[in-house]
Amino acid sequence: MAHIIKNLWDRFCKESIVGKYIYANVAVYVTVALVGVFATLMNAVLPIAEFMRWFELPASVVHLLYQPWSLVTYMFIHNGFMHIAWNMFALYGFGRIFLNFYSTKHFIGVYFFGGIVGGLFFVFAYNLFPYFESVVEESYLVGASAAVMAIVVASAVRTPNTVVNLFFFGAVRLATLAAITVFISMLLLSSENAGGNFAHIGGAVAGAIFAISLNKGHDVTKLINWAYDLSVRFATKVKQLFTRRPKMEFKRTSNSSTKHSADYDYNARRREKENTMNEILDKVKRSGYSSLTDEEKKRLFDSSQK
Repeated sequence: MAHIIKNLWDRFCKESIVGKYIYANVAVYVTVALVGVFATLMNAVLPIAEFMRWFELPASVVHLLYQPWSLVTYMFIHNGFMHIAWNMFALYGFGRIFLNFYSTKHFIGVYFFGGIVGGLFFVFAYNLFPYFESVVEESYLVGASAAVMAIVVASAVRTPNTVVNLFFFGAVRLATLAAITVFISMLLLSSENAGGNFAHIGGAVAGAIFAISLNKGHDVTKLINWAYDLSVRFATKVKQLFTRRPKMEFKRTSNSSTKHSADYDYNARRREKENTMNEILDKVKRSGYSSLTDEEKKRLFDSSQK
């Protein structure tokens, strides 16, 4: 078992950001499913269901105030195999298109931005329209579809004429596909899955806002990425506290030689970064932004934030 887990972790580390998020969603789904099987065998389904409610997004504003983290956690929980299969299939296909034009950081930001805005649309709609008044207290939202919709629409705004080949339908323009998906969600706003369709529309709005704002030079996901980076650094420091460090021997050097060495290393690193950025900018001038690799897009984005 340890060997299998290690292999999965190694594959996870080698995946692109799209693959990592698919792995994360599948891992949560499998874990919840296995716990559900065990709970059924032990006649403990109700306590487990009540526990999971703390990670699902409630329509009730009062409940949401007691579990604000659910505005993020809900998008990693799925209700059934077909639910997660469809979302991950869409995330894989459209996530790859997204990364042709945006960076890894943009993907992270848009994923969470779309999920959060979609969740807020769900909560707002269920508390605004009288149609949902009788079901507000027991209604909850799960799934990554709002986050996926944000990825789809952001890609469609950036490259509307990209052709996507669909089963049974053939070649369809990405902008057309996004518009049809949003239109269908609007038609189903009073269906059994009304909450999910409100979330789809919210995710689509978030994706459009991101793409249009970025074209004007403003990244609306900057705050989300800052919070994400902060949480990653915090998790890394916590991990280091519980990791035993090997003993290290230090050798004294004179202050002058140390300072000279530090200055030399700093200047060398600075020259290397400048040369790399010049090469990336030359590549953009020659072949356009879409010709950059994911790593080059990330470096260009990080440099523009400084």
